[in-house]
Amino acid sequence: MNSKRSVCIVLFSCAAVALPVPGAGEGLPIRATAAGIVTEGSTAGAVAASAEAVRPLPAGAKAPGFTVRRPDGTEYVFEPGARAKPVVLLFYRGGWCPFCNVQLGQLKAAEATLRQRGYEMLFLSSDRPAILRTSLKDDVENETAHYTLLSDSDAAAARALGVAFRVDGASLAQFKQYGLDLEATQGNTQHVLPVPAVFVIDREGRIGFSHYNPDYKVRLSPEELLQAAP
Repeated sequence: MNSKRSVCIVLFSCAAVALPVPGAGEGLPIRATAAGIVTEGSTAGAVAASAEAVRPLPAGAKAPGFTVRRPDGTEYVFEPGARAKPVVLLFYRGGWCPFCNVQLGQLKAAEATLRQRGYEMLFLSSDRPAILRTSLKDDVENETAHYTLLSDSDAAAARALGVAFRVDGASLAQFKQYGLDLEATQGNTQHVLPVPAVFVIDREGRIGFSHYNPDYKVRLSPEELLQAAP
């Protein structure tokens, strides 16, 4: 493992059925200040009105800290600038989402290479901890889990990075038609999901790569991820 690497990749996951939406938005204009790069019009720290309105932090921005939960319910604190390894941070909708499951399955092919390059992998789901614990059972028993699966059911991380959006009433009704109760999977009544997104963050807490797409069917491929985390 290369101990000199300082990039952290974060993966976020959404846990609800979504309506088709347009392609990814254009990159955000940025400006430099004495404190670093500031995003003009970013939704970081807030909840966007829709997936299309999401404007996450771009490459070059300072990553925020946040607190999420492990599958056993204990807190996991992400502190940018205090990482022993670079990290791949991925947001996904949840175990109920077939597109998320396909993406996570495909990423297993890239796991070994990313570990060899010195990266830690954090997968963030909107599912509550108890659901994650059940989904991890087989991987843990077979010792095939080489990533850290975390619950962001309260959308703390999604808000911090700017990928959170409010699910509207029509979409919630459609979810229920598919047998999905978002309040049950998340354990709250917020009705907030993350747009599928990937961030690569170095040990100093700087975002080196930022990818998102409001169309839940379009995901970053393993090949593209490996290019983003050399």
